[in-house]
Amino acid sequence: MQRRLIATAAAFGFLAVLAGTFAAHALDGRLNPDRLEIFDLAARYHITHALAMLAAALAIPSSDAVLCTRAGKFFGAGIIFFSGSLYLLALTGARWLGMVTPIGGVCFLAGWAFLALAALRPERSAH
Repeated sequence: MQRRLIATAAAFGFLAVLAGTFAAHALDGRLNPDRLEIFDLAARYHITHALAMLAAALAIPSSDAVLCTRAGKFFGAGIIFFSGSLYLLALTGARWLGMVTPIGGVCFLAGWAFLALAALRPERSAH
C-alpha cells in the first residue's frame, strides 16, 4: 500500500505543477482576477496536500499503517473535492460547485487528524 500511496502522491504533485503552469501561462489574462485567484488557491491546496499524502505514505513504516493510509486517502479525496471543485468553478463560473468545496475541506481535516493519530499511537513492540 505504501508504494501505491507514494505513486498517487507523485501523480497528484505532477498534476498540481501542471495546473499551476497552466494558470500562469494559459489562463493569465483570460480569466478575471477573482477567478484566477480561485484557481491559484486550488493549486496551492493541491500541491500542499499532495506533499501531505507523500508524508503519510513515508510515515507508514514507523507509524500505524492503517491510520497513515487513511490519512493519505483523505488527502486524495480532499484534492479531488476541494481543489477539483475550485478548478472547475474558476474555469466555468458555475457557482454551485462552491457547495462541493467544503466536502474537500473536511477531507483535508480528516487526513491531518488521521496523520496526527498515527504519529501519536504508541509503537507496538516486536515480540
